[in-house]
Order: sequence, then structure tokens, then C-alpha cells
Amino acid sequence: MKPNRWVALAAAALTALAVPAPPAAAESSVPRGFAPASTSWTGPRHGFVLGFSPCGKPGWCASLLSTTDGGKRWRQVGTPPISLPDNHNQVKLTVIGERDLFLSDGTRLLASRDGGGQWSRVRLAGVREPFYISKITESGPRVFAMVTGFGSPSTTTLYSGLPGARVLLPVPGFTVTGSATYGDVAVSGGVQVSMGSDYRVQKYWTSPDGVKFTSAPPPCPADSSASLSGIRQGQVLALCSGGPGSPQPGATVRRLWRAPKLGGRFTGTAQAPTLGINQSFSAASPTAATVAAEGGGTGFLHSTADGGATWTTTVLSGRGVCLNDLDFPDERVGVVVDGLPDAEGGSAVYRTTDGGVTWRELTFA
Repeated sequence: MKPNRWVALAAAALTALAVPAPPAAAESSVPRGFAPASTSWTGPRHGFVLGFSPCGKPGWCASLLSTTDGGKRWRQVGTPPISLPDNHNQVKLTVIGERDLFLSDGTRLLASRDGGGQWSRVRLAGVREPFYISKITESGPRVFAMVTGFGSPSTTTLYSGLPGARVLLPVPGFTVTGSATYGDVAVSGGVQVSMGSDYRVQKYWTSPDGVKFTSAPPPCPADSSASLSGIRQGQVLALCSGGPGSPQPGATVRRLWRAPKLGGRFTGTAQAPTLGINQSFSAASPTAATVAAEGGGTGFLHSTADGGATWTTTVLSGRGVCLNDLDFPDERVGVVVDGLPDAEGGSAVYRTTDGGVTWRELTFA
């Protein structure tokens, strides 16, 4: 079943409340039938996976797993109070450190400051339904959320607040409007914010500390959108993509662009493979990057090891639903989630240890 990422059904009013979850046993077993929904890693060997297992009511129950050996062994560390949404949005996990975690189903946002023992509802001040939270992250003294509202016109806004805050506020000046709007935020090595509309307008800001921002030359031409990656060895990488479905259905024109420093001017490389619609993007190093794309019921991982001069494509399973959470915690190790727990083909987490050349499916036991 195809997920509807862009139409989020209205949930209950977002009020601030703390939702306690019982502490997990030190070495809890993985629930039977566990299917991954999202993954987030703090290092090449230490990672977390949020997943769901069949249960009585509401039908799927959430579990949070952790590994310290690269996925060879897993233990359950929590039971987050969140359900699979009826609209098949991804339930996304973002882990900032050992104790700071976020969960979002696109319209609800939860935060934990104790490693998943207790969860607090975080609301977005003044947001109008329907909307979708596309990114949640944290850098130093600020939490950031990228939120798109699907009214007429569409509006994408950056929200922010202090760590532990129960309410995030819109950041003045960080809003774009149009028929179609989008944005991204990256925090590794410095904060970057990119926002655009209708493949005609693009704005870009940088900050060394997440507090004071400076407008900078956009990473991409105005007729494309930017997917940001963190700074790698001082260099800044972005994926610049045209509108989905061009030059033909199930395709996207895309190029890797790079700047020599935060706030520097970007230059582009040769065109990357066009197969598939963008799902995720991440760079492992200044020269190695991977694009996760889906098209024709198949998932693809397009990878380059020479800065975009040449590319190789890995074809994953035929789940063909979505590829989420692509990330490289170091230059060799990367992860990606294929599918959704309640999709017909289920879901899996793939991991690479050679910078994206080969991928293997992780098992949960």
C-alpha cells in the first residue's frame, strides 16, 4: 500500500502532556513479529529502531530497540505511546543522544529526555491543519521542526524552541508560500536551512550555533529543490533535484552540489541517475553520497564514491513503498529503512559498511 506522505489526517488537539511509559527490562527480548518503521544512529555501532508488532488493540504496538554492536544483537528499551497512523505516514524516530529522542507520525510530535522512559507531547504554536512535520532535529540550544501546511496556498515554516520545550514557535522570516512548498534542515557541523516553492524560489540560511542565522547563496538552482546533508570534513553537500516525474513518470533529474565551507558558493557535478522519485539523501564523505529513490514498485539506492562523476545503483527488494531514514553515521557505515510495517511487503532495515557499495538486511533477535 502506498503511503500518503503529503496528506496528514487531523489528529486530536496537540496539548502538552507527559505520557509515562514503563521502564524496559535491562535485556528485554524483541517482540514477536517486530517490523521496523524508523531508525536513527548515534554512531556506527550504536543505533535505535522504532518498530511495531501485531497485538490485540489497537492492532499494532510500538517498541523501541537498541544495539551497541552494529545490529548483531538487539534489546528492547521502551514502548513509546504512539500508533501507526491510518494515513500510512511514516512514524519517524530521531535520536539526538543517548537520552534525547523525538517521535513524529507527521502530525503528532513526542519528545523524551530520559532515553524513552517518559514521553511528552510537543505542540506547534499556531499551526493550521492539515499539515505534515517533515523533519525534527536538534542542535546545541535549539530544537528545529520543518512543517508544511497543505492549505491554499501551501506554506512551509521552520519552527524552533529550547530543548525540553512543550511548544515550538515559528521562526520569523523562515516561511515560504506557493502552490507547492518544501524545506529541509541539517545540523551536522553547523545548521543549514533550505526552503523553496514551486521550483522557482529558493532560500538558504546557515548558522554555526543554531541561534544566529545568515542568508547565503542557495545550494541549488531556482528550478530545483535542495536535500541537505551534514558537513563532511569541512565541505557541504546537497542534492539538487527537479520536480518528480521528469523527464518521465517515475524519474527525477538530480545532481550532487558541493560548497567548500558553510556559507560558501555551491558548484554542481554531472547528472546522477534519474530512476525513481527521491525518498532520502545522505553523504558519507565529501566524495561519497547515496540517494534513496522509489519507482515502479522498486526501491533504488544510487551511490557515488567520486563526488558524483560516476554512480552505481543497488536494487532493493520489491517492497516498492518508500525508503526512509537514509543516513551515514560515519564514512563507511550507513542505514536505510525499506517499506512500512503495515504495507503488503512489510519492512526492513538495510546496513552498509563500505560507504554504500553493498547493503545487507539486518535481523532482529
